[in-house]
Amino acid sequence: MSDKPSDSRDIPVDDRGSSILEDGLAGLQMPLLEHLSELRSMLVGSLAVALVAAIVCWFFSAHLLEILIRPMTGADQNLYFHQPVEAFLTRLKLAFVCGLFLVLPYLLYRVYGFINPGLYKRERKVAAPLLIASVLLFYTGVGFAYLVLIPQVVSFLLSFSTESMLPLIGIGPYFAFVARLCLAFGLVFQLPLVVLLLSVLDLVNPKQLLKAWRYAFLIIVVAAAILTPPDAVSQLLMAVPVSLLYICSVLIAMAVNSRRRRKKAAEQDREED
Repeated sequence: MSDKPSDSRDIPVDDRGSSILEDGLAGLQMPLLEHLSELRSMLVGSLAVALVAAIVCWFFSAHLLEILIRPMTGADQNLYFHQPVEAFLTRLKLAFVCGLFLVLPYLLYRVYGFINPGLYKRERKVAAPLLIASVLLFYTGVGFAYLVLIPQVVSFLLSFSTESMLPLIGIGPYFAFVARLCLAFGLVFQLPLVVLLLSVLDLVNPKQLLKAWRYAFLIIVVAAAILTPPDAVSQLLMAVPVSLLYICSVLIAMAVNSRRRRKKAAEQDREED
């Protein structure tokens, strides 16, 4: 019988006796393992920082709760808890949310540090300003919701009470009401960055967005009706600033695109010379 040809002759072998193919696979696995290790480190570190911030906020939760219910006390209305554990859980949720609110810039910085090595030099120059602007717009939206919208909405909704129909509002539902509005405004205030980013990537044309302002306002009104309580005051207080943000974002995107076109034209002129 003739011996079967050995498969090892087709696989290059180094001096140590291991195949080059195995070394190549090991080289491919190492970066993946390093990325997974960095991802785990980022998640664990971010979770630890958020947990520490929540613990610190817990010691101030009574004062934070007084700040939270200030729109209600300003309307001469007290809040109640209907279950023995409701007050404790509300303070615990409030401490956790406030902790996340305080360390949000650090958490986004850790995320940016994780994805930064995979970005090009041009993308790095854009990513950092966008990250800072996103945080500032989120804080602005939350502040607008708490300082402007919520007091007006609370006063408007409580005005429907009568002598025979008095409000008995629980702290749990009120906390969920405030948190939902603040989160909604923090997110919708990201609209200028979204429009700017889409225009920079040439996915949308700012001039077309400006021409389609009627449809945009209709979408904004519908979104305001979904994200806010079913009353005209809160819907207007969301629709008006978001509409202004939309117009401003489109104008900024037009200015950025115009500057980019002039820069490209200047580079082409230099190449032709």
